[in-house]
Amino acid sequence: MEKVRCSWCLGSPEYIHYHDTEWGVPVYDDQKLFECIVLESAQAGLSWITILRKREGYRAAFYNFDPVKVADMTKEDVDRLVVDESIVRHRAKIEATINNANAFLKISEEFGSFSDYYWAFSDRKVISNTINTHEDVPAVTELSTKFAKDLKKRGFKFLGATTCYAFMQATGMVNDHLQDCIAREKPYVA
Repeated sequence: MEKVRCSWCLGSPEYIHYHDTEWGVPVYDDQKLFECIVLESAQAGLSWITILRKREGYRAAFYNFDPVKVADMTKEDVDRLVVDESIVRHRAKIEATINNANAFLKISEEFGSFSDYYWAFSDRKVISNTINTHEDVPAVTELSTKFAKDLKKRGFKFLGATTCYAFMQATGMVNDHLQDCIAREKPYVA
């Protein structure tokens, strides 16, 4: 069987690189998980390529995705970032990032790490779905709905069930690569 790539990534070199090296690889590092939360929540209503192209801007604007530093950001920081063209200049999303950093830290404190909290939703296992075509990929699942509801209860914003499913795919809790995709069998390390 000829190996291919998932069709969603074929539009640009940035997409292909992201697909081949990051998407679907399990993430256990809290700072990397926070980065993915920031980027996924920023993407809501936009194309993922827009966010990939602004990733370095986000990295600079949000202290290399350090949740402790982001949690300490102020209204003045928000006012500054609303005019920063290197990120999506959406006040509510910027405020949500700061809010979510605080919620993220509370979860980390309660569970020992955000990673421990997050991976408990799948019993610390990768959910490997059978995906033959792009149309087989769900936008939302029962698990992403449960995860989103729990995040909302804990104060998170801009992270509904669809965004949470995208987060679960991006961070490797869910493997939704096509069955014959070159990236389907990346090593999974618990």
